[in-house]
Amino acid sequence: MSSKTVRVPNISCGHCTQTIEREVGELGGVESVSAEAASQEVTIQWDEGLTSWEEIQSFMSEIQYPPIQ
Repeated sequence: MSSKTVRVPNISCGHCTQTIEREVGELGGVESVSAEAASQEVTIQWDEGLTSWEEIQSFMSEIQYPPIQ
């Protein structure tokens, strides 16, 4: 299991956090997603055997919430 916390500067409200948690959480291999508007941070846990960080990062960009490393 891998885990990463990243900054996502365009998180501005509860709707943003819900969208990220729902959409990213549906990716195969993603175990959990926690997004916070106040800190603009997202923590993701995933199974590297099923998906890669690059795939998650690319998907987050597609849904308009690109992470900053």
